[in-house]
Amino acid sequence: MVHVFTYHDKHYIYDTGSASLHECDEKTAKYLGGEAVEFTDDELKEILTDVNALKEAGLLYAEEPKAFPMKSGEVKALCLHVSHDCNLRCKYCFADEGAYHSVRETMSLETAKAAIDFLLRESGNRKVLEVDFFGGEPLMNFDVVKQTVYYAKEKAAKLGKRFLFTTTTNGLLLDDDAIEFFNAEMENVVLSLDGRKEVHDAVRKTVNGKGSFDAVIKQIKKFVKSRGDKHYYVRGTFTAKNADFSKDVLFLADEGFDSLSVEPVVTDIPELQITEKHLPVIEKEYETLCDEYIRREEAGKGFNFFHFNVDLEGGPCLSKKVSACGAGNEYFSVVPNGDIYPCHQFAGDKKWRMGNVFEGKIDADIRKQFATSCLFTRQKCDGCFAKFICSGGCSANNYHYNGDIDIPYEMTCAMMKKRIECAMHVLAVRKSREK
Repeated sequence: MVHVFTYHDKHYIYDTGSASLHECDEKTAKYLGGEAVEFTDDELKEILTDVNALKEAGLLYAEEPKAFPMKSGEVKALCLHVSHDCNLRCKYCFADEGAYHSVRETMSLETAKAAIDFLLRESGNRKVLEVDFFGGEPLMNFDVVKQTVYYAKEKAAKLGKRFLFTTTTNGLLLDDDAIEFFNAEMENVVLSLDGRKEVHDAVRKTVNGKGSFDAVIKQIKKFVKSRGDKHYYVRGTFTAKNADFSKDVLFLADEGFDSLSVEPVVTDIPELQITEKHLPVIEKEYETLCDEYIRREEAGKGFNFFHFNVDLEGGPCLSKKVSACGAGNEYFSVVPNGDIYPCHQFAGDKKWRMGNVFEGKIDADIRKQFATSCLFTRQKCDGCFAKFICSGGCSANNYHYNGDIDIPYEMTCAMMKKRIECAMHVLAVRKSREK
């Protein structure tokens, strides 16, 4: 299929079959967009000449891939919930402020080791494995994090494998010891900070009800300064209360953070939930941010914003484009008692319990449900231009809002389409700058 869109005075054609993006003039855009516009014979001839040339080159109206992916039975990654407790009480937290609708507890080293053994045993021929330390707040169980890393590295080395570790933290406990350890052992560190002080403090409060911004930003800045060229990103959340989230992204960039992600909230809390009425404002915010993003990049003051990254040339292979994220099949989460779930957003929902690391087996029916789920089982995606980029959205969000992992969540879809168009515009501007 062909998607035609306009960004300010620029007109673009995106071909889903070839994953190619073309800039065109307004008349060609109207023609391909099916607008009821009259063209002179010369105009039509010129348009058709260009269109046919692209078709012959396989760059327009190219056949879309249709083969179902062959998903691996090898486990490649675990999310270890080392702490089902948190030193913050964020209003929008999908994890029930860290407790996951259960008791507040931390993972024992014995359980963490069993999880590592499970991953190594189920990883097959994979040589590189991934573990994300998650919570709640993982630094509330820091010693287990450290000992698990050491154990995993030792066990993997004996099997000719290696681990990449990631931690997600709110930063409150990010002291010198944690900073030194993270810089030595963590491939990536995700740091939670929502943006402007008033925005952050409105929803990310400490246990005693006070705002956490001042303490968090101090520790995060200290960590980022020490990080060097190693990976990190500051990850925020925007809600209906700060639909002007471009200001938060730019605030974080101005604070010296050059790797950013600010995601839309997923919640049913009325005052925070993003609904259809917010979409025009959010779409405008993406454009405002996109314009400033390009301006800063051209001025040599650029930063990396996750939503504006799209690689149409060297992107994932067909299997990756249609297979979605791997949750429930190649990737699992393990909670403090050792129970296994498809991912961290299913954790605690007993319907999706898939086993336990001490049992040594995974629920075959649930795994099959995720293994067979892909872009082509998400029928509402059929006519969407973004389908080979987003792969049908998040299974957990789909389930929580529509009761089915294969029915996309409409609010996410709408925002995804807009941010992809902005990302394509960024890509086109960069390409024109190289010429």
